[in-house]
Amino acid sequence: MNFNNLREPNFGRGRNRILKTIIIVFFVMLIIAILALCGIAINKKLKQDASSSHTSQANNSTESEAASTSQPEEDPAVSLLSRAEAMTVQYDYDGAIALLQSDSNLAARDDVKSAITSYETAKSTLVPVNPQDVTHVFFHSLIMDNAKAFDGDKKQAGYNQMMTTKSEFLKMMQSMYDRGYVLVKIHDLAYETKDENGNPKFTYGNIMLPEGKKAFVLSQDDVCYYEYMDSDGFASRLVIGKDGYPTNEMKMDDGSVSVGDYDLVPILERFIQTHPSFSYKGARGILALTGYNGIFGYRTDEAYKTTNPNYEEDRKQAAAVAQNLKEHGWELASHSWGHRNMGAISMEHFKADSDKWANNVGTLIGPTDIILFPFGSDIGSWTPYTDANERFTYMKSLGFRYFCNVDASKSTWMQLGQDYFRQARRNLDGYRMFYYPDSLKDLFNVPDVFDPARPTPVPPM
Repeated sequence: MNFNNLREPNFGRGRNRILKTIIIVFFVMLIIAILALCGIAINKKLKQDASSSHTSQANNSTESEAASTSQPEEDPAVSLLSRAEAMTVQYDYDGAIALLQSDSNLAARDDVKSAITSYETAKSTLVPVNPQDVTHVFFHSLIMDNAKAFDGDKKQAGYNQMMTTKSEFLKMMQSMYDRGYVLVKIHDLAYETKDENGNPKFTYGNIMLPEGKKAFVLSQDDVCYYEYMDSDGFASRLVIGKDGYPTNEMKMDDGSVSVGDYDLVPILERFIQTHPSFSYKGARGILALTGYNGIFGYRTDEAYKTTNPNYEEDRKQAAAVAQNLKEHGWELASHSWGHRNMGAISMEHFKADSDKWANNVGTLIGPTDIILFPFGSDIGSWTPYTDANERFTYMKSLGFRYFCNVDASKSTWMQLGQDYFRQARRNLDGYRMFYYPDSLKDLFNVPDVFDPARPTPVPPM
């Protein structure tokens, strides 16, 4: 065998393989290097894009925040016009015009001037109310739970005679609203001024309403939530609600206390909020208070000093409620301290009762010049009061100028004296609706209002 021939070919093939391997490795490394360079470039580009995107988002966010904090300021005339419009809904055109003219800069604006012109035009269409046509209606505490009030016990007869259910009250107010009645204050109806010599002189008010509207006064007696009414389906006391408006508490069967529209005050407040034109210049009703059981459901009388552990707090809360009521347009009145017939009791008893009311109630609610007599009584005949009437002069010395009795035989009765005003009231209760339905037909149709849950016949007085 020729070994030279054999070695030559083997050596050449090995060299070729090495060369191919080197070439392959070279190209692989070249490709890796190229890929690495591409990766670096791509990564750099991604970082640049990310940075650009973040900067863009930051800029957008800054622009958005700048936009949100640069909202246009509210036009000050908008609030003023809105407040003025609310006043005109309750017929206070003079007040609305004065409000719009209170800011000389805003008053020069075209929209404000246009509103003033429209209010002056609307005001010119109003007509005066004849004060002697103004009726005065009154209620006691409203029955919230008919089943409890009309449960057959010995108190049912009195509730049936003298109380009104929630359903009846709402239907009455709706009917009166539909018929054009507008609630006014007794101080709108008549007020004290001075004559040419500076002496006190009462004069009728100048109530101006649209053609076809009729004014009325409303009052509620015994807003004290007496102890005997507990668990009989009535509210337990008046409180100030979370919204700042007066409302009621009522005890539930499970012992809890619920806050809501459980008597005349919050129910009428809600009705006026829905029907603001039912109130003349923000008028509400008169709330008459005795004192012997405290007021508004708080045991505030001096007799409770030793029996009510919350006596001082009750007085504080009752005074706060009184202030809140007055701020919302309610007027407060005396109903005597002991719910007495002020025209029949002895003069000694008359003075003692009046003084007790002043000390136990007047100190909490502040000054008042209104008394609504219990039992519909009076301190004189239908002839005018004079200073020869000792009861009248004593009440006058305590600051009273408005005196209201009860006479449901006619829709209106009033008497304007030199230094006082008298008015008769009409009871809208079970007794009046059952026995004298026709006497109320100017206000509502009794069959449409009478609560079917009310036991009949209503006991006679």
